[in-house]
Amino acid sequence: MKSYTFKGILVDTGFQGETTITVDEDGVITGIEEGSKENAQSLNVYAIPGFQNAHSHAFQYAMAGLAEKHATGQTPDDFWSWREAMYQLALSISPGDLESIATMLYSEMLRHGYTNVAEFHYVHHDKNGQPFSNLSEMGERLIKAAKKVGIGITLVPIFYQKGGFGKPPVNGQKRFISEHLDDYLRLLEASTKSAELYDNANVGIGIHSMRGVEPEVIAEIAKNGLQDIPFHIHISEQLKEIDDSLAYLGQRPVEWLSNHVELNGRYHLVHATHLTEHETDDLANSGAHVVLCPSTEGNLGDGIFPLRRFQEKGGKWSIGTDSHVGLNPFEELRILDYGQRLMSHKRNTFYSKEEGDSGIFGIKMALLSGRKAMNNCDESFFAIGQPLNAVLMDADAPLLASASLENLASTIVYAIDSSMQWGTISKGKLLVESGKHEDQEEIRAGFIKTMNDLGSRM
Repeated sequence: MKSYTFKGILVDTGFQGETTITVDEDGVITGIEEGSKENAQSLNVYAIPGFQNAHSHAFQYAMAGLAEKHATGQTPDDFWSWREAMYQLALSISPGDLESIATMLYSEMLRHGYTNVAEFHYVHHDKNGQPFSNLSEMGERLIKAAKKVGIGITLVPIFYQKGGFGKPPVNGQKRFISEHLDDYLRLLEASTKSAELYDNANVGIGIHSMRGVEPEVIAEIAKNGLQDIPFHIHISEQLKEIDDSLAYLGQRPVEWLSNHVELNGRYHLVHATHLTEHETDDLANSGAHVVLCPSTEGNLGDGIFPLRRFQEKGGKWSIGTDSHVGLNPFEELRILDYGQRLMSHKRNTFYSKEEGDSGIFGIKMALLSGRKAMNNCDESFFAIGQPLNAVLMDADAPLLASASLENLASTIVYAIDSSMQWGTISKGKLLVESGKHEDQEEIRAGFIKTMNDLGSRM
């Protein structure tokens, strides 16, 4: 048993004052009491539930910041040329490289306040495109990385079959490909077995995209695949994808999916950037969630999701960091909100009839929808029986020290920087203190060696 006393914690209705939370040896909350408690570890921080990173490609962290040089006098760079650079990285990394990269990345996620990650994983095979003897060798390395740093992981092994609508895969995709549905189902089974290595790991079903798997196969796995785990898919991210879908299917990607799959709350559609009003309404009414990755979507020039209309129709969304050019959940929320304000010329994006505090609204949406992306349906911020996951904000930071409890949530979402994030508790363990993971030096040294050996950042 261990107890922590916080200066305040964020609950569903806002911040409450001094609170003590007690956990058992597994990090599960056994008691929540207002005030202090003898023998509790007293922390001068405000505790917010740990964030869920609902979309991650861990290997892409190795190329963060490296795709910003563009040849002058030529056609400007776009998503599709960026993709070629990503393929080259994917072709070069070994299982050990992936584990080192993911260990660094996941420790940084924890440092910034993410306590769970959904890993949208598609680098499955060896460098020649052949399956490893352990089909989930690469996924298992991601689980080992998560275990090493103490973050929860939902491994989403991705079914990737095609090189585009009606097109065979290209050489750059050879490490991704499962030719047939049965091949993917064996990969999913192997991934489920790998998840047993870590008590804070589970799995989801993943389809790379409408262009990456034959549409009738998507419909089949949606109908006949496992029904009790989350289902993730990239969709409608780029305008070219829309045009190609119209040419191949006669329908837009989300339009086709809505017409052929019985969408519900276990579906998590990543990006969904380019939607018609009808698609937006159908998606919201279905109960399916959207996963938004504002820093990556901005970096790649994807576009801006129609969030205001989606929310007005009751749509739910979470956040992810995708290619990891940004790793701070508060920054993702700000970028998301400000993009909508710039489009609408209005300031009330994070808003509903029930909640007018933009800070609480943004945190709550990202938290609850994000949890469902990890197959966690808990709706309380902190509750007995839940693991204690929390990002800890420095109560001595001037903007926080001078704010009332009523103003704390929006101050944190809109006005803080990472220096005010003091620490992170994951499953009851204080793993990040004073902005530093407990194994930071060892993790950083391993990552830098891996990068130097790969030469990819030179």
